[in-house]
Amino acid sequence: MTGKQTAEEPKHKKDLTRRKVVAVGAGAAAAVGLRGGFALNASADESATGASAGGSSAETCYRLTSETTEGPYYIDADKIRRDITEDKEGIPLTLSLKVIDSETCAPVRNAAVDIWHCDALGIYSGYESLSTGGGSAPTGTPTGAPPSGGTGGGGHEEPTDDKRYLRGTWKTDRHGRVTFRTIFPGWYRGRCVHIHAKVHVDGTWTDADYEGGHTCHTGQFFFAEEAVLAAAKVEPYSTSTTERTTLTEDTIYDQSGTTGGLLRLAYDRRHIAKGVHASITVGVDPDETHDGTDDGGQPGPSASASASS
Repeated sequence: MTGKQTAEEPKHKKDLTRRKVVAVGAGAAAAVGLRGGFALNASADESATGASAGGSSAETCYRLTSETTEGPYYIDADKIRRDITEDKEGIPLTLSLKVIDSETCAPVRNAAVDIWHCDALGIYSGYESLSTGGGSAPTGTPTGAPPSGGTGGGGHEEPTDDKRYLRGTWKTDRHGRVTFRTIFPGWYRGRCVHIHAKVHVDGTWTDADYEGGHTCHTGQFFFAEEAVLAAAKVEPYSTSTTERTTLTEDTIYDQSGTTGGLLRLAYDRRHIAKGVHASITVGVDPDETHDGTDDGGQPGPSASASASS
């Protein structure tokens, strides 16, 4: 693992055997409108496996397999930080994650969690010349296909520039929790709005890095259509001329709600520009390895090479 940082704190590798993931719902199962136009949406799979250990009675464990391709634009831990915004414009987003063991529901401590996503106009840092998004002046032809093609596993591309905005890694605390500050992602043709994530375990944290270990989860988080439509009215999202793929049209999201990575969102329905809070609990089997570069994930019944990024 390499990298410069601004604070403190990833890496991985191994072979895949299909693994279980758990998402925890916070007791809600539908979008709920609250006083003052505040919107809270939560989704949960109906097949609960029981109450989570050490959690409140409102927490229920849901078993799933939500591994997905890492896509072509992953960069291994260049920035150890919680605020990944840099100077990118967009709706403020706080992303709160909780990582638990899929068998016991116990928190996974000191895991390295990577997240990365495109900016408000669909551009990925490190790959500005390859990214397929954009607004009034899009970069390249808008498409969801990775630049070099590939299969459902997604082919990795080497970075073409040294930008690293909207990328970062941080470690989970003793409760398995980690929080990032970023912006609401934009979109590009072929994919719905999403955030990529990896969870690394069994490595060693130093004052400036995370070394060794392996990747036990590679996945993506998704946003409800209602929130995306609201965000699309706010600049700079509103300046985009790129065709948008909806949540139901996406070939990676499996339409299963929280079990498929759908985030729980909280925001002021009338003023989404003020900010959004997104959360989800992801369970992993720490003994398994999945780096997201093969076809072992479950991208959904109609997954195709055009949805690998």
